[in-house]
Amino acid sequence: MTGERIRHQRILDGVGAYYTQKILEHGPTHCGVDWNSPQSQVLRFDQLLKVVGPERECSIIDYGCGYGALAGYIRAEGYVGPYLGYDISEEMINQALKQQSELPNCTFTTDLKALGFADYIVASGIFSVKQGVPDEEWLTYVTDTIKEIAEHSRKGFSFNMLTAYADWTRPDLFYGDPRFFIDHCIRNYSRHVAMLHNYGLYEFTILVSADKT
Repeated sequence: MTGERIRHQRILDGVGAYYTQKILEHGPTHCGVDWNSPQSQVLRFDQLLKVVGPERECSIIDYGCGYGALAGYIRAEGYVGPYLGYDISEEMINQALKQQSELPNCTFTTDLKALGFADYIVASGIFSVKQGVPDEEWLTYVTDTIKEIAEHSRKGFSFNMLTAYADWTRPDLFYGDPRFFIDHCIRNYSRHVAMLHNYGLYEFTILVSADKT
């Protein structure tokens, strides 16, 4: 277990319990991963996958995969490279194994050590539900997790987050400042960073591509 993992174990336990309860209540549906609709779930996939571009044989890690909806989506869209879904909730992974068992070249795990490396890593919705965690502590958790994601990706990574520009807020959710995160990623990971803030949801998506040398 990494130092960051030990440092944030209380947060991880809370997040895992939250999403385990959701999947037990709603099953392998958009509600089971706390999205408002299947349409918004797919819209998020489309934004995150823009980091991949036209590649279809690349390897992808789905960091916070839930019940594996992205696996089915990318196979339907013609992505044929290896897919690994990772989630901290065992119940989510159990559902992923049931729902996506027929998909070729797709595996699922709760073991962080099994991640290895992939061409691209995408993370959808993992930074939203802070529950009772103070914003400052949650921000540290978020930046440490982005670092972890970056360390496992070869060509790039993407993640999304609720935006601080939303015109409504809830105290149990985290709303990130897009300016902070685009600056953070440029300074720490790559000059090739894009932000999407124009797809009709109260959130943004950051795309980070590896520097070309």
